[in-house]
This record gives sequence, structure tokens and C-alpha cells, in this order.
Amino acid sequence: MKYMRGTARYLILMLLFCSREALSVNPAAAALETHIRHYFQQQYANTGYQTEVKLKNPAVKWPQCASPEITQLARARGWGLITLSVRCGQQRQFVQAMVEVNGKYITAKHPLAAGDTITAADIVIKEGLLNHLPKDAILAPRFVTRAVSLRTIAAGQPLTHSMLRRAWVVHAGQSVQILAQGEGFNIGSKGRAMNNAAAAENVRIRMVSGQIIHGIAGEDGVIRIVL
Repeated sequence: MKYMRGTARYLILMLLFCSREALSVNPAAAALETHIRHYFQQQYANTGYQTEVKLKNPAVKWPQCASPEITQLARARGWGLITLSVRCGQQRQFVQAMVEVNGKYITAKHPLAAGDTITAADIVIKEGLLNHLPKDAILAPRFVTRAVSLRTIAAGQPLTHSMLRRAWVVHAGQSVQILAQGEGFNIGSKGRAMNNAAAAENVRIRMVSGQIIHGIAGEDGVIRIVL
């Protein structure tokens, strides 16, 4: 009986000790998670996207301070498993966070064949977790309209940049208008494009003299050169 009472006291003491230890860690963990959640909310403040953040690191490794300096190591994507640098004074730790972002993305409304030019009637805007999509998923219609499909795309499939080619505004061999612009002057000329190009892409142009110059294709097909 005495042995059982002693064991019970031991268990109670262990529970109290664990509880105190948990209390010493959890507030710091909750505080840091709040700071990181606020960090990502600021990233998406003007997008309308909703974010949810879950820290992956053991709580004992989380820095503790009132205003931690948080930076993202790689900014290619703002969701999925992300490594953050968290600095508190001289203390710096790397924290992994699983960031879920709910937002809009573009899918095919119906099957598309390779070579199809995509219009607004060919796409559907859906909403869901962006971290479940391919890395190069297209999120805005402006990147899709007038683009050309490079492969067969199934209905409902999320569209990615690797599936599409932007529409060419200049074709190789085409006679093009050239506009050279500088401070206080504009000079117009003509030449022949040596490569295909979409808007804002580089174009090589052969002048009548045979000289090769480089310019940027505009939406209107005019090649602009800034001097």
C-alpha cells in the first residue's frame, strides 16, 4: 500500500514537472507562431488570399524575443514548406513553416489541343490551396489569354507556364518597325526580325545595311531600342 502511495506521489510530481516545462515553452512557441503568421499575412495583404501557418521545428529551438526579425531564405514561392531565418538579437535560428495559401488559379474549361490559341472562353478560374498545385501554376488570366498550348491539356487541369507559349507579336523574317528612343528624341526605322518573339522579349533585327541590332518587342509589334 505504501509502495502504491509512493508511486502515485511520483507520478503526480512528474506530471507537475512536465506541466511546468510545457508552460515554459508553449508561450514562446505561440508568440513566435503569431509573429510568423503575421509575417505571411503581410505578404498577402493586398491579394485577398487566406493563409495558414504551422511551424515544423521542435519548440525548444524557437528563438524568444518580443520582435523577431523574420526573413525568407528562398522567395521563389510563398507557400508550401518554407525555411525562415528568425533572428532575436545575436541569436539566430532557422525555422521551417508549412504555409497553406488559399487563392485563385486557372484551369482548362474543356480539352485543349497542342497549337490552340487560348481565349477567355477556354479557361475557368478556381479557388483552392495553392500549395497543392504544380510550382509553375498560372494564377492570373493575363498570363493565359492569347497564349498557345504546347501540348494536349485535359479539361479541369490547372494550367502551368510550361504548358503554354506566349503569343508571338513578331515572327522571324517579318519586316518590323523600329523605334529608337533617347532623351528628347525618337528615331524611326525599319528592319527584318531574325527570331520569333512575344511582347517584352528580345528581338534581333537585320538592318538594310546588314547590321544586326537588338530591341524589345512591344504589344503592338514595334521594336523599341532605348539609347
